[in-house]
Formats: sequence, C-alpha cells, structure tokens
Amino acid sequence: MDFIELTVEAPRELADILVAELAEVGFDTFEDNDAGFCAYTTEEVFNPDAVAEIMSRYEGQGELSFSHRVITRQNWNAEWEKNFQPLVIADRVSVRAPFHPQPAGVDYDIVIMPRMSFGTGHHETTALMLENQLGVDHRGLRVLDMGTGTGILAIMAEKLGARQVLAVDTEPWTVENARDNAAENNCHGIECRLGGVETLADEAPFDLILANINRNVLLEDMHEYARLLPAGRPILFSGFYEEDLALLTAEAAKHGLRYQRHRILRNWVSALFEKE
Repeated sequence: MDFIELTVEAPRELADILVAELAEVGFDTFEDNDAGFCAYTTEEVFNPDAVAEIMSRYEGQGELSFSHRVITRQNWNAEWEKNFQPLVIADRVSVRAPFHPQPAGVDYDIVIMPRMSFGTGHHETTALMLENQLGVDHRGLRVLDMGTGTGILAIMAEKLGARQVLAVDTEPWTVENARDNAAENNCHGIECRLGGVETLADEAPFDLILANINRNVLLEDMHEYARLLPAGRPILFSGFYEEDLALLTAEAAKHGLRYQRHRILRNWVSALFEKE
C-alpha cells in the first residue's frame, strides 16, 4: 500500500483549521513545518476532490497553496532517515533512530525506527504525551496505549516502570513496527495488538491509559476508556487542538473522567484526566 503526502503552505492560524478539516476526510498524520504542514493518508483513502473542495472554501483567507505526491511503501524508510533528527524532550528523554549516537545526560533513551508509523516525538502531541508521562508514576502499572504508532509511548511506559503494556493500533504495519521498536529498546512487557477498542471487550481494567489519536476517535471511544479505568486512575489524552479541550472535557465528564491539567505546544494539547 502506498501513501499520499499532501504539502500545504498556509499561515499558522489557517493551517490549524485545515488540519482539522483534512482529518475529517481521512488524513491521520500531520507534521508542521515553517511554511505550513504535511498531511499523510493511504492512497486508497485519498480523495483529491474532497481536498480541493476544502481548500477552495478558504481561498482569500491568506496565501494558500497545496500539492500532493505518492510515497511508496518501499521509499518510506528513506524519507524518514533523510528527515528524522534526534531530539531531547524535557531535558530528560532522548528520541533517536538506531543510526544516531546515544546522547549523554538524559534519564531515558528511546530508539525509534518509524518506517510508516506515526510517533517519533517530533510531532507536538507525542512530545506532550512523553512530557506528561514523566509526571505520572508508572511503577508496577498495567498500561493501555491506544493508537500506539511506533510504540514510543508504550516504550516510555515500560522504561518508567510499567509491569505490562498493551499497545493497540489499527494498521498491521504499525503493529509490526511497534513490536520491532519494543525489541530494539529491550522492552519485554509490551504486547502489540492489531485493532481498535473492539479488541478490548474481554480485557481487565488498566491502571493507566494513554490515548494519542484524534479528537473524533477520542470522543467516539470515550465510554470504553472509562469502562476500562478503575476509580482514581489516570488517563492521558492527546491528538487535538486547544479549542477542542472543552468538548473533550465535557464528553469525559459524562463518563466519570475528571479533568486535572493539560499542556499546550503550538496549539496542540495533551490533557490528564482521572476516573472519579
């Protein structure tokens, strides 16, 4: 299966709106850059007419241009290796590819080969989740990581002391990638599973849930997250914008999930809730 990379040049305030619009027509991975952003989806989901219609609605609201190209599965690794730079989050967590040297002076070193999966720490939501994880005691916990992508949050959870992590994603190649990354980081307590919340029907409750997906999926699956979380236990959400926080908070409250605090990075949010 090949992928579509949509490159959009737009001012920041317009780019944020366009990301939300494109998420509604199948784009599920976004990367900001100085000129705007890139959005990714599979070739079978890509609808050029829907993209053109969205863009036409915002003509005249700022300089706007867009183009797309096909990235074959074979070439995806080369694209990542060309652009993937190591980084350090909160002065404590390094995220790097296997071909980068290990940095000194950090508490946790995570090695990620992203392949076709989302979650290298470079996107705001992943960085925010990692930083929020540092403030949550994981020791001895059973953790659920929904929308695991590269498995980076699951790996962070085990490094922070989680005894068991279930990492779930809907894409087969993503699950394979997460397994490989878990092995690369010598993480032996991570189970990587293909599917969505429907695969959790027979699961026992989790002590901590990590859900970095997108606004619509979070809203749709909120009741299942709440069902799987005992009273007094935390859940971390990300994958949405600051203006969506009130909507997420209201839906969470319906299911007994009480807002605690949140972080913001360039209008993206990661929020901590707790089961009442």
